[in-house]
Amino acid sequence: MALPFKKDLEKYKEIDEDEILNKLSEEELKQLENALEEMDPENALLPAGMRQKDQTAKPATGPFDRDRLLNYLEKEALEYKDREDFVPYTGERKGKVWVPKQKPMETRQEEATTLDPELEEALSSATDTELCDLAAILGVHTLVTSTQTYDGTSNKESYNNVIKGEKVKPVFDEPPNPTNVEETLQRIKSDDASLTEVNLNNIKNIPIPTLKDFAKALERNTHVKKFSLAATRSNDPIAVAFSDMLRENKTLKSLNLESNFITSAGVQALVDALRDNDTLTEIKIDNQRQQLGATAEMEIAKMLEQNTSITKFGYHFTQQGPRSRAAAAITKNNDLVRRKRMERE
Repeated sequence: MALPFKKDLEKYKEIDEDEILNKLSEEELKQLENALEEMDPENALLPAGMRQKDQTAKPATGPFDRDRLLNYLEKEALEYKDREDFVPYTGERKGKVWVPKQKPMETRQEEATTLDPELEEALSSATDTELCDLAAILGVHTLVTSTQTYDGTSNKESYNNVIKGEKVKPVFDEPPNPTNVEETLQRIKSDDASLTEVNLNNIKNIPIPTLKDFAKALERNTHVKKFSLAATRSNDPIAVAFSDMLRENKTLKSLNLESNFITSAGVQALVDALRDNDTLTEIKIDNQRQQLGATAEMEIAKMLEQNTSITKFGYHFTQQGPRSRAAAAITKNNDLVRRKRMERE
């Protein structure tokens, strides 16, 4: 069964397209070409620049020139005529200026109490004990013994709106560090087997040469595993001395250099030494007098990625990049320690 619209197409079967095209003029052929190119502008299979014919009559301006484009836009903006305001601005203010309402301040007038001159003189010269006895006789002893302020819940006959001063409990400072510096130094030099932990925290009067002697003595010591030197005013020369110690010492497990005056140069010396140290597991260098900077933090992160023994690193990174790399390196080192422990078990 033939469809109705197919019957209408039967008459076009015998048409010769070439004969029709030969009869068309040049202008008609150009119109036909434009019509054929615009028949399917939404064809997703073709690039956007090929879906329609380029009808731009303006010649190409050449490659992209940013400065030339900015100059052109600035020129167009300066030559553009501004639109005239319908109502010109004169700066006149209309309406009333808002003034906040001022609430009247409530004033409380205290009643003046007048006493006899003799009574006034007696009360001014009375001691606290005599005043307490007088208050007890009058029945208003809460004037002196109350330790709570008036809250409005008591009866009208009592006058407990006056409080008694409580004795302030003193807060004592942290006791000084009892470590004997000279004795500890001699024990380190003699490689005392009973000395495994040294705490010199908060001892601010240790001379710089003495601190260097500690670093020098630790180079040959085989028993000290934890050394703490926080808040001792140590500076870069001390950091360099301890970096030399870390290259020689194979026993120390923990080193604390927090809260000192070490700069990025001293930290760099420690970082270089830790690249060759495979025994230290914990080091703290946070809270120095000045910030270390992005370059020093990046060097710390690189060192932690190369070192496989450090599992605890005490420093607060200020940059996101070094912080992420250091955290990943510490996690990797802890995972290695866990695997070794499981293999031994």
